[in-house]
Amino acid sequence: MRKMLLAALSRLLPASAAAAAHKPGAVSEAARLVVASRNYADFANEASFDIKKCDLHRLEEGPPTTTIMTREQGLQYYKTMQIIRRMELKADQLYKQKIIRGFCHLYDGQEACCVGLESAINRTDHLITAYRVHGFTYTRGVTVREILAELTGRKGGCAKGKGGSMHMYAKNFYGGNGIVGAQVPLGAGVALACKYFGKDEICLTLYGDGAANQGQIFETFNMAALWKLPCIFICENNRYGMGTSVERAAASTDYYKRGDFIPGLRVDGMDVLAVREATKFAADHCRSGKGPIVMELQTYRYHGHSMSDPGISYRTREEIQEVRSKSDPITLLKDRMVNNNLASVEELKEIDVEVRKHIEDAAQFATTDPEPSLEELGNCIYSNEPPFEVRGPNQWTRYKSVG
Repeated sequence: MRKMLLAALSRLLPASAAAAAHKPGAVSEAARLVVASRNYADFANEASFDIKKCDLHRLEEGPPTTTIMTREQGLQYYKTMQIIRRMELKADQLYKQKIIRGFCHLYDGQEACCVGLESAINRTDHLITAYRVHGFTYTRGVTVREILAELTGRKGGCAKGKGGSMHMYAKNFYGGNGIVGAQVPLGAGVALACKYFGKDEICLTLYGDGAANQGQIFETFNMAALWKLPCIFICENNRYGMGTSVERAAASTDYYKRGDFIPGLRVDGMDVLAVREATKFAADHCRSGKGPIVMELQTYRYHGHSMSDPGISYRTREEIQEVRSKSDPITLLKDRMVNNNLASVEELKEIDVEVRKHIEDAAQFATTDPEPSLEELGNCIYSNEPPFEVRGPNQWTRYKSVG
């Protein structure tokens, strides 16, 4: 068998590499060279995929049930979702080592939501979400180094170590909000600004199924509909609000219908392509002046509500494992790409290795970067004010606040 493999490798490899393949123990390295030498022409440039039909509310037609994904798009989605998954697993590890403290809500399992949403909007569009925020922070342009350093409270963090897990920001990204549901009226305010200034921009306003029963959300729906705001209200339904299942918390679990007078759609939130197409549809709806739309993403979180929640007192390990085995968003994308000749298993494994190294390097930075100085406490109170004095922890200490 080894001779047959070596003969095949000799025909495929350049002379120097073929000679190396005949050395003892070199078959695996030679096989790697074969993979690396595959020409891009060996892969398809794009492929067509069926996606689950969305449930609709007050809509005559919805997003398409087939879509095209290019090889380049597939590789980008795969790498981005793997980075988010590995980043969250690293955060879990650092938290258990007591390097990360305080609140920490992880996003693993829900990667298709943030990646699919971001792939369907423009960088000039706006996004605001709740406190399960790390994935969105990354897709909005913040680096893994800055995210992990923020989690560890270091000066190199995206909020200079002062925000922590729940308060991360970037251009056109408004966090990261710790009060349940409070970001929804803020998102409508951002959408009002888009309309007021006549910009062809929209705001994606996200909340969870646990926040969906909040009165302020229904008040916001009312104003957004009256003023026809370009706002996509997105309920990330991961089936549990903290430790309470949706069936025990809500008289109606059809969250996409909660807008009543606002159109809505329910989407497979574990499929990055379904999320992408639904978001394109919803964005076109908003940009055309039709007003807001509600989108429910049916998804699942693998970790507990936060790091203080083991996640198995209100659901079984078997339930979690079943979702992992049947609906994992990364596995689903990987199988689609391999089965449609958009990528090879070996190529995706190389991406996995690259991602792990990237995360390890970022974690090294996040654990060695210095903490912010005490003087930093007084900064960033106002953005456009001249420097002014701020009282410190006692009446004799003064800090100068700068924007």
